[in-house]
Amino acid sequence: MSPEKYLRYLVPSVLFGTQRTKQILQATPSDDITRTDAERTQITVYNYDAANLHQTELKAVHESFDFRDNDQVSWINIDGLRKSDVETIGLHFGIHHLIIEDILSLHQRPKMDEVEGTLYCLLNMLYYNDKQHAVEQEQVSIVLGKNFVLTFQEDPSRDVFDPIRDKLRLATSKLRQRGADYLCYTMLDLIVDNYFIVMEKLGDRIEHAEEEVIRNSNTRSLARINYLRKELIVLKRNIAPVRDLIGGIIRSESELLDDRTTKYFKDVYDHIIQAYDLSENYRDIMISMQDLYVNNVNLKMNEVMKVMAIVTCLMAPATVIGGVFGMNFDVIPTAHNQWGFYTAVGAMLLIPVAMLVMFKRRGWF
Repeated sequence: MSPEKYLRYLVPSVLFGTQRTKQILQATPSDDITRTDAERTQITVYNYDAANLHQTELKAVHESFDFRDNDQVSWINIDGLRKSDVETIGLHFGIHHLIIEDILSLHQRPKMDEVEGTLYCLLNMLYYNDKQHAVEQEQVSIVLGKNFVLTFQEDPSRDVFDPIRDKLRLATSKLRQRGADYLCYTMLDLIVDNYFIVMEKLGDRIEHAEEEVIRNSNTRSLARINYLRKELIVLKRNIAPVRDLIGGIIRSESELLDDRTTKYFKDVYDHIIQAYDLSENYRDIMISMQDLYVNNVNLKMNEVMKVMAIVTCLMAPATVIGGVFGMNFDVIPTAHNQWGFYTAVGAMLLIPVAMLVMFKRRGWF
């Protein structure tokens, strides 16, 4: 076993997760765009209809301009954001400058906007870091237009859209038969379904923490409870607004949304409601776990105090007898008797034994 695994608990900030608290509290939106341009950008285009699929890797943003006005559905995915690239593609595809600012901004609250013929969805993809046991998030922006969907992601190394890519390669898939709004639905559905994967892993950690609290409540158990509650804050912060996002799409009367697709968005809404309820259940479990920890600590303290009280009571007769026979008087009963010492010692032993029997009969321990 590596000694660093245990030495890190000597640092209070690590033990109680104060660094994680700082990360959560710093996640506040700002009007100033502080995003650093990505060193590497990857632009992928999937242009398809029921009969054909063309997958293209673009070297520059301006190469995507030809995919705006065509009879096929175009999915343009940009991994790694640069301000100039986002502004360029946004200007050509008719994206409002406020939406461009939201795409480039950091730590935005999940939301849905409908501006000038485009439908914009901003939400976070969630991942669970098995090494740090933390919920990580990546902001993704989805812009739905007429026959095109633009997606903007921060990290090109991971996303949850691989099932979409697999379905697009199947000519018989429903995704190939439908329009851009169905593609947007599929993306939102995958993001929401991935929430359950993260919650399942977090639920395992909560279960282990609960077992530890029941078996042995100590300071480290309290630290784990505190840390898990912070991860639930991150989870709930991302799940709760998505409910309003999907609800806004269902209520929308945009021409970009086909009536047949609305029922699919309702299915996503049911999933996000279920995820929200599950996060609330996790929160209730954590509150109960913290109460259980406090009760266990109080129970241990009561057990200690009870033992100390019993010991004090058992020592009281010996203390009294020793005090009486230790007084500096000339005349003390049995002081000069050859059996006096043995009588006093016998009384010191017999009286506590009698007290133990009485305590046991009364059920005091």
